[in-house]
Order: sequence, then C-alpha cells, then structure tokens
Amino acid sequence: MHILKEPLFHFFLLGLAIFGWFAYLNPQQPGEPSPDVIVVDEQDINRLNLRFQAVWRRPPRPDELDALIDDLVRQEILVREARALRMDQGDSVVRGRLVQKMDFLIASVAQAAEPEDAILIEHIEKFPDRFTQAGKLAFKQIALGDNPVPETVEQTLVSLKGGENPDKFGVSSLLPTSVPLSHAKQIDGIFGRGFYAALEDLPEGEWAGPVRSGYGFHMVLVEEKEEPRLPALEEIREDVLFDWRRELTEDLKTARFNELKSRYEVITPEPGQPAEGPSE
Repeated sequence: MHILKEPLFHFFLLGLAIFGWFAYLNPQQPGEPSPDVIVVDEQDINRLNLRFQAVWRRPPRPDELDALIDDLVRQEILVREARALRMDQGDSVVRGRLVQKMDFLIASVAQAAEPEDAILIEHIEKFPDRFTQAGKLAFKQIALGDNPVPETVEQTLVSLKGGENPDKFGVSSLLPTSVPLSHAKQIDGIFGRGFYAALEDLPEGEWAGPVRSGYGFHMVLVEEKEEPRLPALEEIREDVLFDWRRELTEDLKTARFNELKSRYEVITPEPGQPAEGPSE
C-alpha cells in the first residue's frame, strides 16, 4: 500500500509508540489515589537530582536533597487537597498547561526525527518562497532635490551618459552616493520604502532616472545585481530542517487529535441555535 511508504505514516506510528510508552511509565491507577499515602520513589529522586544539577552544576548535598523531597511532598499534599476541592475543574490555566504538555509530547517526536536529504529537498520544492534568498543591488546615486527643473534633469542625464564626472551634478545631501550590494530592506531603510523596487528594472551599467525616494529625486547608476535565488540544501540545511520539523509537528498534532477525537461522542448546539443559559 502507498500509505506504508509515507514518512508521515512512519512518524505517526512512532508518535503512538511514544504515547504508549508514556502511558506505561505513568499507569492509570484503578480509582482515586489514597488520600493518606504519598510515595516518593527512586524515579522521583532521580528527577529531583537532575533538576538540581541542571541549575547548580553539581549534585545536591544530603540536606539539600531532603529539602527538595520535603518540597515535593508539600506540593503533592496541596495538589491532592486542591483536587479534592475540585479546584482543577474549569481552571483555564490548568487546562492550558495540560494541553501544552500534550502538544510538547507530540512535538518531541518531530524534533527527534532525522529525515533523509530527499525529504528535505522535496520540502524546499514544496515551499520555495520560504527559502528563496532576496535579490541585492549595488548602485551610485546623485540627489536632485525635491523639485528639480525638468530641463536640468534631462541635461544632467545626457551629460552623465556622455561620461562626465558625476561629482559635478546634484545637490548637497547626507545620503550615501555609493551603496554596496544590499537587500531591499537595507536600501529602503536608507532611501524610503519602495526605492529598491524602483531600481529593480533599471538597466545595469548606465545612468538612469529620475527615480523618486523619500527624500526627492535621484539619478541612479546600477552597478551590480544579484537576482533572487533558491539555495542548495547544503547552504540552508538547518533552516529547512527546522521548518520541516515544524510542519511535521503540526501534521502529527492534527493526526493525533483526530485519532483521539474519534474515541469521543461530541455533542454541540445546532448551527444558529443559542446555547441554553442558566435556569432562573
């Protein structure tokens, strides 16, 4: 069957295995836990040790470990008492945290996945806009001011194309007269939004204009262009892997949720029918 060859199907099975293992490590007890028995086992001690070492870069001393155990017992007592008072019911913070932990469990499956290069290449081809590197331009410019005289503009362009020294033309300005290869964001950040787009169609290697910026008009000589390009996998492997895992996480969340939802009967109001309010 074709589905057996799909990578998503394999990762879905892996996800189910992880959920199964998690359930095995945390078995559901028959009935509510006894309110007067609290057991701190070896697994709890190991978890406390690991958390302490992650913060302090050393194992806890015996008195520090005793304090950690006391705090764990305190937490367990208060949590049990809060549940007995049904404080966890309808609490959006608690519900949100549980949903977050379920999502994290699914995300851990995707983060552990190591796809073959063919899968990553296919991902690039599926979403080229995400990985295409923007073009760049290098150019020189001469500021003409806000309201240049049309005849002067025309004569300036003729003179520049004739090879005259650019320093002889234009008005005083704080803008750079020469800009190295730069992205649209960099160029628009200097000259104003839309200036890069106005230069894209200009011929390379000759003066052209006038071109309007946020500071007036300019004569422009485009010296070099780099067209937008889609890099090879080796140049952007980490970005592609990150994006692929993000997509896989969303796919696994959807698949896992649909599988869980199939276990429930969901009853909701009919479309357009308001829910009944509390009775008087």
